[in-house]
Amino acid sequence: MKKSFKLYIICWAIMLALFNAVCFITPNEAAGLSKFGGAFFVGYIFITVAFVGQLVCAYIAFKAEDLEKLFYNLPLITVSYSGLILTLLLGGAAMVIPNLPNWVGAVACLFILGLYAVAVIKAIAAAKAVASVDKKISRQTGFIKNLTLAADHLVSHAQSEEVQRACKKVLEAVRYSDPMSSIRLQEIEERITTEMQQLRETVENNDAEIASTVAEELIALLEDRNRQCKAFK
Repeated sequence: MKKSFKLYIICWAIMLALFNAVCFITPNEAAGLSKFGGAFFVGYIFITVAFVGQLVCAYIAFKAEDLEKLFYNLPLITVSYSGLILTLLLGGAAMVIPNLPNWVGAVACLFILGLYAVAVIKAIAAAKAVASVDKKISRQTGFIKNLTLAADHLVSHAQSEEVQRACKKVLEAVRYSDPMSSIRLQEIEERITTEMQQLRETVENNDAEIASTVAEELIALLEDRNRQCKAFK
């Protein structure tokens, strides 16, 4: 993400430099009017503040550790960019309208920046809320995901057809199990984990008879867990 942010800074710096070039390199007199009259510097200051604010928002977004978190922060970039565009339009109008009172330009720009700041705060809060929910769901579905991987591993490492058949039954039962977990299922999930460990040992020992028995117990526990999941919803 740091490399992407460095490229973003380059683009941001070019845009800021172009803005300043238009403001100060162009002739002082345009259409017979002083370029620095009215609310010129009010508009200039607020636009510069919007540029800096947009860069801060981009930094917050790009400091994400992975693509998933960056995706959550994309609305922050969009909102801040939209705020910058609106400030450019309104601030630019304040800069070019002759004899516009400073307080008019300041109030108008403050209004836009205020809306922009509120939208940015909401975007940050929304990104954190979504990330929190996603983390919670990931934690709640972790048990079945890990169990599926373990059962699939046993199927692929079974040394006989009988043992493999027993493991396949367990894998099928796991795949059709309710993916959501909760603290109230801790006891039965611990029993399932223990039975899965026993099944792993029978696969290593290639004991078809015990594998079949353990598989049946696992399937029964999974069915019981599914009933409990349904009851808790």
